[in-house]
Amino acid sequence: MPIADHVTAYVARLLKATHPADPAAPDVVRRYVRYGASPRGMQAMILAGKIMALLDSRYNVAFDDVRQAAAPALRHRLILSFEGQAEGITTDTVIAEVLKQIVPDKA
Repeated sequence: MPIADHVTAYVARLLKATHPADPAAPDVVRRYVRYGASPRGMQAMILAGKIMALLDSRYNVAFDDVRQAAAPALRHRLILSFEGQAEGITTDTVIAEVLKQIVPDKA
């Protein structure tokens, strides 16, 4: 199943925002994440987005499919810093903040 370039770009921006050194990273990432997701996280989000679209009887991946796939695809791929672990921050909290801060571009 093909995926539109603007959806792929959105997935890439989401993934990059999980890295503390990225300028687009939310404060919660900069403060509590030690290592962001790898390129395999992007592959997982795209594949899961395709599955979500097919389950919804569509042949195109929408932004909402990617957003729905983000937590399951990334939660085990983020490594929290000691501060994040001590504060009780979860990777789901970090991913939710990334999804809130990084919005899709208009196609």
